[in-house]
Amino acid sequence: MLCVEGAMQGQKQYTDKVITHFRLSERVPKHNLYRRLDELLDWTFLYRETQHLYSHTGQPSLDPVVFFKLLLVGRLENILSDRRLIEHCALRLDILLFLGYEVDEDLPWHSTVSRTRQLYPPELFEHLFERVFALCVAQGLVAGDTQAVDSAPVKANASLERLQEKLVPTAPAHQLRQEAARQAKRQAGPGPLGSTHPKARVVSNKTHYSPTDPEARISVKPGKARALNYLCSLAVDTARGIISHVQADFADSRDSLHLPSLVTRLQPRLQAQGLCWQHLLADAGYSNGSNYAFLEQRGLTPWIPVFGQYKPEVEGFTYDVATDTYTCAAGKPLPFQKYDTNADGGWLKLYWAAYQDCQQCPLKPTCAPTARRKQLTRTAFDPPYRRAWARQQSRQGQRMRRLRQSTVEPVFGHLIHHYGLRRVNTRGRAGAHKTMLLAAVAYNLKKLLKHRPRLAASQALALRPEPFWNLPGWLYWWPACNKETERTTSSLPSRVLQQPRPFVCTPRPLPEQHRAEWPPLRANGSENLYSNQSSSLPTFATVNLNKPA
Repeated sequence: MLCVEGAMQGQKQYTDKVITHFRLSERVPKHNLYRRLDELLDWTFLYRETQHLYSHTGQPSLDPVVFFKLLLVGRLENILSDRRLIEHCALRLDILLFLGYEVDEDLPWHSTVSRTRQLYPPELFEHLFERVFALCVAQGLVAGDTQAVDSAPVKANASLERLQEKLVPTAPAHQLRQEAARQAKRQAGPGPLGSTHPKARVVSNKTHYSPTDPEARISVKPGKARALNYLCSLAVDTARGIISHVQADFADSRDSLHLPSLVTRLQPRLQAQGLCWQHLLADAGYSNGSNYAFLEQRGLTPWIPVFGQYKPEVEGFTYDVATDTYTCAAGKPLPFQKYDTNADGGWLKLYWAAYQDCQQCPLKPTCAPTARRKQLTRTAFDPPYRRAWARQQSRQGQRMRRLRQSTVEPVFGHLIHHYGLRRVNTRGRAGAHKTMLLAAVAYNLKKLLKHRPRLAASQALALRPEPFWNLPGWLYWWPACNKETERTTSSLPSRVLQQPRPFVCTPRPLPEQHRAEWPPLRANGSENLYSNQSSSLPTFATVNLNKPA
């Protein structure tokens, strides 16, 4: 047995005494996250934005700045419950200082936070998001030229067990017929695991709704169970991964339907910050002919893979762009005849051959055995589809696909697992939109606090040699010259001119065969060095700004 000589066992005695001299600001270090966050953003604009929501009489309400700070803490701490949030804040000195509360002050009730959230409109949350986004632009974290778009389901605050059947279905008749046929087929064949349970039932958004949250929709993701969800549509700048836009949509609709509203709201925001948006990256879920045409009309290049059902070529037919005509294998033309729409409202173009050409054609038994003539149905947005297909097959299209995957998908992972977006604790689409905006604000603020602007410690200057060679304390770099034809500044690497971090190079001597052509130069008292500068071309020198002259 080992023992420590000359020491006795210590026992810490705790005395619950009253401390009379205590200052909260002295107990929170300067580098604390919430202390830096409070200094980063000016919250006073919230008083002006919320003044019209309150009366001039009555009891004082919850401070709007305290309310938004509380919600922001909930996103940063990954806390979904308002009750748990209040309990957590009461135990943290740094959060109390961030909220402006003393140690002996009581925090507001969790029900007050919930009622205030319902009082404030979504536009107020959007104003906060835009202010934080403007700070990110001012710090150089947003390039603006390329935006990656994606969406993910977020669980709603409702349960599938409380679904009720709609008394009057609101879906179109053809969709109700499709749903009835799908349910009959599912009940007739072997169903999934649990389908034979007595309480199992077939539910759909067209026939059922949630009385708890009527705007929540049933959706399913491959590999996951069906649930009542909202759809979080997100746009991320590819420069540093800053969220540029977020919105809540219905989860039972396709991603492609939400792209126009996302673009019409994001493009003015970027233009207001002086940013030029040029490229949009998205997956095949946003592939839609109208989306391609809409983005091109807005001056954007859509890097969206074409959906698998679209075929750029019709087998056995050739297409002439000038005349907008297809030609069959027998050489008969199928000109454009008219526009039409499908059951869902999508625009189509119809091409068909002349009746006499098909009746006399020997290929009719195999080409159009049951029809009077051959008819082709194509999308009305075939030219934008073709351009998107060509971009998809290019090498740049493959790079854009990898860029989208490495940009927007990690952001969704962080929001869901670290910023409390795995479930919304509100009800209604407007409440879900507020929750998503707060998660995006917390994410952007965290990125902004982690950003360390690199001061340019070196810069490339075009200098004449005469005034600078003997300045003490400076380091110069001269590009070497091997041939007389190479006496230009092109030998200076471009990375030196654009290097944001300190860059110091030692002087490079002129080759032996050229020393006779240039006079000896002396720098900082060292040995003679040689430059490839000429009388007409300046010498580029990299100057160390960290060392005083």
